[in-house]
Amino acid sequence: MEIINKSGCLPGALTKDEMEELAKGERMAIRASNIANTVLFAAKLFASYESRSLAVIASTLDSFLDLLSGFILWFTSNAMRKPNQYHYPIGKNRMQPVGIIVFASVMATLGLQIILESARELINGRKTKVNHDEEMWMIGIMISVTAVKFVLMVYCRRFKNEIVRAYAQDHFFDVITNSIGLVAATLAIKYKWWIDPVGAVVIALYTICTWTRTVLENVKALIGRTAPPDFLAKLTYLIWNHHEEIQHIDTVRAYTFGSHYFVEVDIVLPEDMLLSKTHNIGETLQEKLEQLREVERAFVHIDFEFTHRPEHKSTV
Repeated sequence: MEIINKSGCLPGALTKDEMEELAKGERMAIRASNIANTVLFAAKLFASYESRSLAVIASTLDSFLDLLSGFILWFTSNAMRKPNQYHYPIGKNRMQPVGIIVFASVMATLGLQIILESARELINGRKTKVNHDEEMWMIGIMISVTAVKFVLMVYCRRFKNEIVRAYAQDHFFDVITNSIGLVAATLAIKYKWWIDPVGAVVIALYTICTWTRTVLENVKALIGRTAPPDFLAKLTYLIWNHHEEIQHIDTVRAYTFGSHYFVEVDIVLPEDMLLSKTHNIGETLQEKLEQLREVERAFVHIDFEFTHRPEHKSTV
């Protein structure tokens, strides 16, 4: 905050070329994830056919949903890069949490179906026989898929883009579910058949808990939740030290409107100050606030006193 006050710009801000390079890397991460999901789904489909393991089949269904969800996130990312100031005057950044909510909802629906199939198998007591060659194919494919997903997870976590990080979370989720599926299927073949459906239930419960949490987090981001107190304190410090003519800070609000914050500020300036000077103070304060990485838009209201009632209609 002190550096921004003194220099008027954000320290460590990326240049235009650096931003283009970062965007290129993000697109590459999304493209690599989609290609990998397609290839790995085909491999796991073969492993499911060879092993007839319910846990492996559950993991394969998850990979199928990866393809569907990957298309959703790709469409969201592509739409955000094509702004339309007439239909979307403040941009399309809110498409990020919307796309992630759809993505997470699709993933969470997998859990209930897996639980039902696992319960049916436990009740029926169905046992699947797998020969040694089929077992080796299944183990080799599942280990390879898990290794590829782990590498993609590490790569996608390098970026701060919410959509790319959603891919990273999905890859991490796949590492967990693939590992559980492999262990459950192998133990079911070697020891007790019921370990396989029990492992599928574990995968299903993990799916439901993980993606339900993701949905709730992004819903909160869309309904305008307030920023934490420490961030509001930083904004207040930045505003108060912006210009020596600021006499009072009436209001400082910051609330989520997607993946970033909208900021509303009311400041008091001398009543006899020239309009041109008040305008310059307010405009430079707005530009300074919008340089913060967490802030998408900032609105600065200038007044000459602070005893009046709020101008905006209060909401219930």
